[in-house]
Amino acid sequence: MAAPDFWGDPDGAKRTLAQAKRLKTWLEPLAAIGAACADLVILDEMADAENDAAARAEVAAELAKLGQKLDDYELLLMFKGEDDDKNAILTIHPGAGGTESADWAEMLWRMYTRYGERRGWQFDVLDLQRGEEAGVKSVTVEVKGDFAYGRLKAERGVHRLVRISPFDAQSRRHTSFASVFVFPEVEEADAIQIDEGDLKIDTFRASGAGGQHVNKTSSAIRLTHLPTGLVVSCQDERSQHRNRESAMKILMARLYQLRRDEEEAARKVLESSKTEIGWGNQIRSYVFHPYTMVKDHRTNVETGNLQAVMDGELDRFIEAYLKQAAGMAVGGDS
Repeated sequence: MAAPDFWGDPDGAKRTLAQAKRLKTWLEPLAAIGAACADLVILDEMADAENDAAARAEVAAELAKLGQKLDDYELLLMFKGEDDDKNAILTIHPGAGGTESADWAEMLWRMYTRYGERRGWQFDVLDLQRGEEAGVKSVTVEVKGDFAYGRLKAERGVHRLVRISPFDAQSRRHTSFASVFVFPEVEEADAIQIDEGDLKIDTFRASGAGGQHVNKTSSAIRLTHLPTGLVVSCQDERSQHRNRESAMKILMARLYQLRRDEEEAARKVLESSKTEIGWGNQIRSYVFHPYTMVKDHRTNVETGNLQAVMDGELDRFIEAYLKQAAGMAVGGDS
């Protein structure tokens, strides 16, 4: 990076800087752990030499802190995927069930927003389609933050809700479903190249809430990628240009994910592997009635503190999934 011609190739320089940042993510915490170990050895030797009870208590406290640092670093080592350190594109769709499912989709959106706030992430809405009475028909957001994709990829799948419906006049128990899709954001311009000739571009009037301007002009954009059949639409912005920009960002992310799936041969092509948003396909259940529980069906991790989960406390589920994917033992319940 100190070479005189380093910035002669802006794209190459950007890739090098990104790689350097990625390496520092692992090297800096490791150096800190090494320094803490060295300090702890000295402190332990002093406690032994002086037979000091207070010093021994300090050693125990520092040892506990070191253990937490090691646990944190162990988790950090799980983010070794090529895309794990990237920003994410998060999309939520309700399943069948009308207003009830649309409301559940919005509840999930709020849950992930709260989770992101805990981590200092930034959420930018790319597309939002409100439900007729409540909730959302779909929402797509760009999530910016450290290892956003690496963490949120654990959330991809069908989420099941059981509760007494606030939309049912007879107060009956309902089961609703919503699907969550997560894609790594494409950051490099040359990572995915889209031929304009491969796109079918439609404009239409946006529907739902958004003011008179949204409904009176054909500002909404629908992109169809003809070679793959992928369809992306955006109508959240008043500007047709902004909607097209957001739609292209989503399309590039989805095409990139498809390419990664094919290269790795570890999963089916994403769009052909979508499961029905319904019974038997859920990755996690959220039960509000007749008891409170959240259970992940992949790791069997569960908790009775449902409200905390809905307020964004998702680390136990995400980290258990990452550990399972890495072949490590998964912790218990609470």
